[in-house]
Amino acid sequence: MMKSSKILLSMKNLKKYNDLTFLDDKNKQIKLSDYHGNLILLNFWATWCAPCKEEMPSLDMLTKNKNLDNLMVFPINVGKDSTEKALKFYEDLEIQNLNIYYDSSVTLAKIFGLRGIPTSILFNKKGEEFARIIGSIDFKDEKFIKWLSDYN
Repeated sequence: MMKSSKILLSMKNLKKYNDLTFLDDKNKQIKLSDYHGNLILLNFWATWCAPCKEEMPSLDMLTKNKNLDNLMVFPINVGKDSTEKALKFYEDLEIQNLNIYYDSSVTLAKIFGLRGIPTSILFNKKGEEFARIIGSIDFKDEKFIKWLSDYN
């Protein structure tokens, strides 16, 4: 589908998870279930990950796409990076539209069985996982945006 994508897995059998949580930069717990009704993209990344660095600016711009006004993007740091290091990563890449989130002790990385980063997991308005992107992609790719807007 997208030449820059390593793997885009679109799922026929939608997967529902219960009680998914992660942390914001103030260590406050965020519940994914609070965002039912939104299209959700969880992006797993770390500051030491070169492909993460490559895709993060286009992920930042994705949040401003007018065809995806129902999209919530949660970049979740799984590299155990300090807040200062994560903020420097954002600053160096001129990330302006994304907040920083962290995996909690009950790690989403384990729950989702992540094999590498970056990985993005997409949830529909009902909170069901419908696709995964394994590897870095250009989130500005027109075919990707058109495909994703069908779920908006």
